[in-house]
Amino acid sequence: MTYETMECDLLIVGAGPSGLSAAIRALQLNPSLNVMVIEKAAEVGAHILSGCVLDPISLNQLLPDWKERGAPLNTPVTSDHFSLLTSKHRVKLPTPPTMHNKGNYVISLSQLVRFLGEHAASIGVQIFPGFAAAEAIIEGGQVKGVRTGAFGISKQGEHKHSYQAPMELRANITLFAEGCRGSLSEQLMKTFALREGADPQTYGIGLKEIWQIDPAKHQAGRVEHTIGWPLDAGTYGGSFLYHMEGGMVATGFVVGLDYANPHLDPFKEFQRFKTHPKIRPVFEGGKRIAYGARALNEGGAQSVPKLTFAGGAIIGCAAGFMNVPRIKGTHTAMASGMLAAEAAVSGDISSYQAAYDNSWIHRELHGVRNIRPAFRYGLWAGLAYSALDAYILRGKAPWTLKHHADHAQLKQATSMPKIDYPLPDNIVSFDRLSSVYLSSTNHEEDQPAHLTLRDASVPIAHNLALYDAPEQRYCPAGVYEIVEEAGAKRLQINAQNCVHCKTCDIKDPTQNIVWVTPEGGGGPIYSLM
Repeated sequence: MTYETMECDLLIVGAGPSGLSAAIRALQLNPSLNVMVIEKAAEVGAHILSGCVLDPISLNQLLPDWKERGAPLNTPVTSDHFSLLTSKHRVKLPTPPTMHNKGNYVISLSQLVRFLGEHAASIGVQIFPGFAAAEAIIEGGQVKGVRTGAFGISKQGEHKHSYQAPMELRANITLFAEGCRGSLSEQLMKTFALREGADPQTYGIGLKEIWQIDPAKHQAGRVEHTIGWPLDAGTYGGSFLYHMEGGMVATGFVVGLDYANPHLDPFKEFQRFKTHPKIRPVFEGGKRIAYGARALNEGGAQSVPKLTFAGGAIIGCAAGFMNVPRIKGTHTAMASGMLAAEAAVSGDISSYQAAYDNSWIHRELHGVRNIRPAFRYGLWAGLAYSALDAYILRGKAPWTLKHHADHAQLKQATSMPKIDYPLPDNIVSFDRLSSVYLSSTNHEEDQPAHLTLRDASVPIAHNLALYDAPEQRYCPAGVYEIVEEAGAKRLQINAQNCVHCKTCDIKDPTQNIVWVTPEGGGGPIYSLM
């Protein structure tokens, strides 16, 4: 195939917090550089989803005058709350030190990313939304850039695309900032053996809604987290409610993807959570205005791979810098982007690895490395160990607990209890398809499906037979469906519903589902997430 070619000094794949921070930092250090950023979403910020309570430490370093520039950090945290839910009650618990949010802000990360994108463009970064990186260019053992798939810009509401041929983007250095479970980043980890010596990455699925609530119930800056119900004590997860500006509340639910029961449905757990008698009143009388979902890294320090290879590096959540006990990863992602940019500008991208090893990012993650894996022993053991680690060991335990691959943790359906989920009431709880509608997700129906199977027989012969087809439940968008035709069952893949959360790529028990890059411009269009 013949490609049209573009060249630059520094190419960044992904216009998220880490990618844009890297682009801005590179031009701060050397304004003469030719820096390009490509983004698979139709517009910058459209695929960005996070809680999000932001620690501004990295933004302070990147743009010390962000307030004067109008960064969308308008709601400082005013209070922290941490509770255990039973089926009927809410038991207030002491807020762990890692979850104190004084000096932080309740924000929309997609809005912050749009702000960073506008600033990056104003200083000379070339940003190309609608460009999906389909493969890395590797020549002589060195990454030389990427090739894109077909691309085009989707217009919100109309979903019209203007497709062009794939391109070849070549660069001296390429930074991969694709976010959690980035497809090219995962391929590069295998090609260059970057995961040697690291634990398997472990993940959670985060589901989120934005609500416009009764003004009388709104408390700007209130941050609340819960654990417990509706999850059982053996399943890791919990909820958040963040009171944003404008009378809105961001609420969400996270389920660790190392859960064992194949009958568990993270989407329905989230909907059930909102029916709790102590939670439901927040939403009654309000209106749900947005929905989305995204996988998140939970492995911490012991799951971070080697970060550099000849010709480039992996930055941000693609590498896995989330601090799980703090429920934060944006500040570390941005910082990693800046460190990589500094290494790239110096002419020695390999120095990024040492910079990370000696950074506050690594120290922060190392200090909390044992808290998430302690919950493999259950909620109560995890809480007990967390208290020991936080108050007595203070992150300095002479041991490091290990992680395991999430896809290998499911038990057979016949050995696990079925879960009786209530029907949605369409007041505080809803069905999948009406939720996906709020994400403005769209893919052209005639494009090749970006969700593929290594073996088409596995979903029925293995997943359905042993695990009652868990892909029907772990997907938060209704992409996977078992249908029967002429007496035979098959897996139907509704790829046009996909919100790009990456859960299927992670949780499929035989790793038979392969998430490949879709045509550029498709997917969700988030504006408040």
